Amino acid sequence: MADPKGFLTTPRRLPPRRPVDERVRDWDEVPAPGGLLPIINAQAGRCMDCGIPFCHEGCPLGNLIPEWNDLVSRDDWLRASERLHATNNFPEFTGRLCPAPCESACVLAINQPAVTIKNVEVAIADRAWESAHVTPKPPDRLSGRTVAVIGSGPAGLAAAQQLTRAGHTVAVYERDDRAGGLLRYGIPEFKMEKRHLDRRLEQMRAEGTKFRTGVDVGTDMDAAELRARYDAVVIAVGARAWRELPVPGRELAGIHQAMEYLPMANRVLEGDYARPPITAEGKHVVIVGGGDTGADCLGTVLRQGAASVTQLDIHPRPGDERAEGEPWPTYPKIYRMSAAHEEARELAAAPEADVDARVFSATTVRFEGTAPDAERPHGGVRALRLVGPGADGGPGPGTERVLPADLVLLALGFRGPERDGGLIDQLGLELDERGTVARDASFATSAEGVFVAGDAGRGQSLIVWAIAEGRSAAAAVDRYLAGSTTLPAPVGPTDLPMTA
Repeated sequence: MADPKGFLTTPRRLPPRRPVDERVRDWDEVPAPGGLLPIINAQAGRCMDCGIPFCHEGCPLGNLIPEWNDLVSRDDWLRASERLHATNNFPEFTGRLCPAPCESACVLAINQPAVTIKNVEVAIADRAWESAHVTPKPPDRLSGRTVAVIGSGPAGLAAAQQLTRAGHTVAVYERDDRAGGLLRYGIPEFKMEKRHLDRRLEQMRAEGTKFRTGVDVGTDMDAAELRARYDAVVIAVGARAWRELPVPGRELAGIHQAMEYLPMANRVLEGDYARPPITAEGKHVVIVGGGDTGADCLGTVLRQGAASVTQLDIHPRPGDERAEGEPWPTYPKIYRMSAAHEEARELAAAPEADVDARVFSATTVRFEGTAPDAERPHGGVRALRLVGPGADGGPGPGTERVLPADLVLLALGFRGPERDGGLIDQLGLELDERGTVARDASFATSAEGVFVAGDAGRGQSLIVWAIAEGRSAAAAVDRYLAGSTTLPAPVGPTDLPMTA
């Protein structure tokens, strides 16, 4: 513990963000370049090195947070990187994308602002890359066993890297034209620039992992035939079956799922389009859904130059502090403002702007449209009608409101893996009552030699859970192939996050 009084003498401090009027004109990451390093040693020194570090329980990866906090506070970046990578394959991803349940579980957070664990993590990861501390780690010997990983999101990549390093020959199959899954096409560039993903993929290739992109297993290739070619298979296809909004007018043109819209914006930056086929430019936009995906849509809409944007959340506005029923160290439902919401709020203050960042307790009852024509046989959306809550919890009389809408984006979450591709049926996989792939205590499915990791088995969750599951599934596969394993297994398939 470098400074025993650091948590008493040093206030919590976050790195500066780039000015809103600058960052909404480009797709670069929001934090100001170089803003972390001048403050991060002192912030790491706020860690209490408490006897029972609950931050370990808040993070499913079991990150050794007090250890690398102490090393950063002492300016020992190499050892900090070693301790960080001991439990996390991709800390540059989680340090940017995870909502940091570890900070909610920080002991200091009982009565003070938590340690900025997430910022320390990303600072270590970025410094490790800049200092060439991150190098390929190919296996010393090959096992002679082969594994196919279907899906290249965080769970699939974590499983593939662990199994490759254990000596197995691993091929990752990805239906998109580039590897990365939602890290590639679902996460906007302003949250994580894709160079971070690309360099990690290059590390994996140098270690021996093979990538087969543009192959939709179950459609382009029979899944049963793939299983016959490999000694084991890991399914990590995520939970891509999106939730619908079955209200009158849903058939109108101009209403799209978030995961139809977001990938197109990312593909522009990849050079696939000069202009996205679905764009918010000059349009009145309504985003239905108040979660992280909705916030990603909000930031993207603002950068595309929408005429107006409103984000609807069916839930009431959370409080600013923990509710009595959500005690420390659980992850509380409190009011949070993402960088995109900050951008919307500031832009709304401009005299010429028409931006309403969020409307809470809003239920969409129907869409209204224009008359059908040759291009839009069902007509195009022109408005969304919503209602607020009444005293009995149902729609409130007199709360109806109409919002103009040329573009509606549905960000309502996901139900489980998609069923229309043939993968599940061709392998004969059983599903559980939630519609996710059923598995036992060792991540094994009902098909011999087939395992499942990440959202495909857990349901929609956080990136840290996906990576943790990928690591645990890799340990299960290694044990299946070799009879024993030394790979870590940080979580079990039935483990749950700390929530009230």
